[in-house]
Amino acid sequence: MRSPGTWWNGLATGGGIAAAFGAAACCALPLALASAGVGSAWLGSIAPIVGPYRTPLIVLASVLLFAAAIRLLWQFRQARACPTDAACGSSTYRALTAAGIVIGVVLLVGAFLYG
Repeated sequence: MRSPGTWWNGLATGGGIAAAFGAAACCALPLALASAGVGSAWLGSIAPIVGPYRTPLIVLASVLLFAAAIRLLWQFRQARACPTDAACGSSTYRALTAAGIVIGVVLLVGAFLYG
């Protein structure tokens, strides 16, 4: 069974990515995908829905990604203090959480700059 801390980490990171994606769907994502040569026409149906909620989504993404980063730093500190013969959490999970936070921050910065 997963611990509540693992559940919270996933919720904060996933929610932050989802909110940042919603905030970036109107402006930053179509521009970035078109620059990369990937079609972004499917974002045209999402943009009118999330456009009016851009500011609350940016705030929500910021709060959730900040909470996930604080929790991740706490997990790194806890893993450092753990005895070498004890199991103190998965380093793979921490790495995936860090990658998720980076993706969310990139989307959030894109939404903020191109909005």
